[in-house]
Amino acid sequence: MPQKRILVTGGAGFLGSHLCERLVARGHDVLCVDNYFTGRKSNVAHLLSRPNFEAMRHDVTFPLYVEVDEIYNLACPASPVHYQFDPVQTTKTSVHGAINMLGLAKRVRAKIFQASTSEVYGDPTVHPQTEDYRGNVNPIGPRGCYDEGKRCAETLFFDYHRQHGLRIRVARIFNTYGPRMHLNDGRVVTNFIVQALRGEPITLYGDGMQTRSFCFVDDLIEGFLRLMDASDDVTGPMNLGNPHEITIRDLAERVIAMTGSRSRIERKPLPQDDPMQRCPDIGLASRALGWAPTVPLEEGLKRTVAYVDAALREAGAPR
Repeated sequence: MPQKRILVTGGAGFLGSHLCERLVARGHDVLCVDNYFTGRKSNVAHLLSRPNFEAMRHDVTFPLYVEVDEIYNLACPASPVHYQFDPVQTTKTSVHGAINMLGLAKRVRAKIFQASTSEVYGDPTVHPQTEDYRGNVNPIGPRGCYDEGKRCAETLFFDYHRQHGLRIRVARIFNTYGPRMHLNDGRVVTNFIVQALRGEPITLYGDGMQTRSFCFVDDLIEGFLRLMDASDDVTGPMNLGNPHEITIRDLAERVIAMTGSRSRIERKPLPQDDPMQRCPDIGLASRALGWAPTVPLEEGLKRTVAYVDAALREAGAPR
């Protein structure tokens, strides 16, 4: 495989760091760009000694001038706790960031990948969600900064593709979990594991019968790479996620059993606009890329529990 110069925005984040790792292992020259709002230097510290890896502090809401062959645009806080902290900046990161990265791709004629999200479907009225479903999003609700920012970014990608002939790839990412997730990002997998390991009550919003499908990070990154390597007529948008859904209550019970925790389940009101069902139809990814998740939930949870346990011990947090 010929060596490419590849830019990864949000490269020190949860997904970005795993992607950088895979690209470096492939022998590519990787430039990791992150403003470290949610990304962490520790996620990529093990790559800094590699001659084909470089890290740069930069905010994608400002233009970037580098020479690259491919761009993976992952920059944006992805958990409600983080993206609702500064909702205006979240929208700017999605929209201005997309404009700046598309402008760069246009200038250097680079192929460009957009990390979109299943949140573009909102609280879906179609189940499972297929790529032609246009969504049920509240544009003025507390999740709108992320949902609508990502929807606008998709619009920009396809307009640049039609107007300027840019080679684009758009992936709609469904719930993903694994090592290097923020322990306090408010997402359900880390919430439950941290609470279980600490023996705290497991917070269950609503009755716990809402469903999610959980994709292990290694499977998702494989999907990224296959989509980027596909022929240029495969633009997406393409769902990438695990089509096997479980209830949130079932997840809580699995985590309690796996950790041997004595935590009890504590119910709280469901947050505004929290979707009741979220499950991808991955037929397109299967046909176009030959891709499907391979890591069972049990195995992925074990690896994630081990990571969270080690991180809590390192931080000196009570266990």
